[in-house]
Amino acid sequence: MASFIGKKYKLDKSENFDEYMKELGVGMVLRKMGNTVSPTVEVTLEGDTYTLTTTSTFKTSAISFKLGEEFDEETLDGRKVKSVITLDGNKLTQEQKGDKPSTIVREFTDSELITTLTIGSVKSVRVYKAV
Repeated sequence: MASFIGKKYKLDKSENFDEYMKELGVGMVLRKMGNTVSPTVEVTLEGDTYTLTTTSTFKTSAISFKLGEEFDEETLDGRKVKSVITLDGNKLTQEQKGDKPSTIVREFTDSELITTLTIGSVKSVRVYKAV
């Protein structure tokens, strides 16, 4: 089992997230909220189903998935997408397909989670510290 299962990671720093949200078409009010909250992320595993929970003062979301299987997802900003998540070592890669396809790579270490979000030529890096 991956070492990051059951660990919690809290957002520590964020680069270019506003530009990433703008590229997705997120409105100004939601972008302001997205830039001010410091969410906590946790991945759990039950059988072969993973659950990725993101908790903040603004909103809590959870997505459950099986590796390599496409699933329907409603993003935090309300978009409906189809996602596939794969695991390579301690790196979860999520491909979101929809009006604006994007890739989210979550790389876990013992002390932090580095999330790289990419849409087109826009990239955002968010660093979470283990809590």
